[in-house]
Amino acid sequence: MKATIERATLLRGLSHVQSVVERRNTIPILSNVLIDASGDGSIRLMATDLDLQIDETVAAAVDQPGATTVPAHTLFDIARKLPEGAQVELSAAEGKIKIVAGRAKFELGTLPRDDFPVIAEGELPTVFELPAETLKQIIDKTRFAISTEETRYYLNGIFLHVADETLKAAATDGHRLARVTVARPDGADGMPDVIVPRKCVAELRKLLDEVDGSVGVSLSGSKIRFDLGAAILTSKLIDGTFPDYSRVIPTGNDKILKIDPKSFMEGVDRVSTIATEKTRAVKMALDRDRITLSVTSPDNGTAAEDVPGDYAAQPFEIGFNSRYLMDILGQVEGDLVEVHLADAAAPTLIRENDKSPALYVLMPMRV
Repeated sequence: MKATIERATLLRGLSHVQSVVERRNTIPILSNVLIDASGDGSIRLMATDLDLQIDETVAAAVDQPGATTVPAHTLFDIARKLPEGAQVELSAAEGKIKIVAGRAKFELGTLPRDDFPVIAEGELPTVFELPAETLKQIIDKTRFAISTEETRYYLNGIFLHVADETLKAAATDGHRLARVTVARPDGADGMPDVIVPRKCVAELRKLLDEVDGSVGVSLSGSKIRFDLGAAILTSKLIDGTFPDYSRVIPTGNDKILKIDPKSFMEGVDRVSTIATEKTRAVKMALDRDRITLSVTSPDNGTAAEDVPGDYAAQPFEIGFNSRYLMDILGQVEGDLVEVHLADAAAPTLIRENDKSPALYVLMPMRV
């Protein structure tokens, strides 16, 4: 194999694929990126961790077609440190690859292309397109609520399902729930309910920053593929059943607080400065048009702040995990947020208004 590629092009492609590669691998080939120079003015770069795979095509001048696999992080670091504008020559033969750019020369060991594992997609019967902006919105407004607890593995991703004329995306860790509803895309009817893993969500979000227009989505009950133009992301889905989250979305919460999310979030942030890991709870005392936020920490002391808000129901007190509350408020784009409350022990509903595509549910804490 022999090819020449611009340093910036190589670096961009490698930055996408190498982030899939785990730093520690018991299987040596999984530390490598596949470089496939097929001879049509482009090179394919591919990396996998056996659950997730990125396949990206970049422009290159191919002098001699061929394929090999190279340590991904080492090649990425080399490309990163080469001078800007350099032309990078790659030539592989007899278990080695030579990398030449100007006066810099490197030689790395390679592993045979035939040993490189590729995720077998099988049939992907559901096919539709989503605007890149819609996919970004779905990810940004839900992923903070994805659980990191490995025991409840079925919560380690975003749940996608079709209901009526909509596509819904939900994530929960048992303490909070985030759900986004968008119009059902053409071709998504009959789609199986799927859970897209956290790592796939993170890699997809990075790639979406460089995509204009639409993303092709193909899926079955066990695999999903995102076609982003130059890059194709394929992932296994989480094999589990997502809980019926609709049961925890409150419908009868009649105490309604309307408040500016920015000043609310800043107030929570300020009083929680003295909170410790153990006492992340911030107390909200609601009175007519006045909300008092307070934190009491046995180690650090106390903090309190009044924030203005529109509230006309019975006065009462409720506590929340300050970080969870700020995560939710950070996703609100408008200048008004509705907080629907019931009592100090019941789930609280947070949304911009009843037309908003996103809604959030937050479980209270004892304070």
